[in-house]
Amino acid sequence: RRTSSYNFIKADIGNDPVKFAEAAGQYSACPSSAKGGALGQFGPGQMVKEFNDVVFNDEVGVVHGPIKTQFGYHLILITDRTD
Repeated sequence: RRTSSYNFIKADIGNDPVKFAEAAGQYSACPSSAKGGALGQFGPGQMVKEFNDVVFNDEVGVVHGPIKTQFGYHLILITDRTD
């Protein structure tokens, strides 16, 4: 899937968590797609660097991406962050 596809999906989602979960279920190849893209809580350094950098530095409540990692491209919705 090309980045333009992800940008189209991102535009459709906006920052809506319900639409994000629906899109994850429809488009994601990740096992988390069965849970609406939810990865649960994790700490710094538990994910690949590109993912980690976004999750622990960028704005909460906003869909970020597409982010390229060794596993492909990702849209990331940060729903909560505990300091």
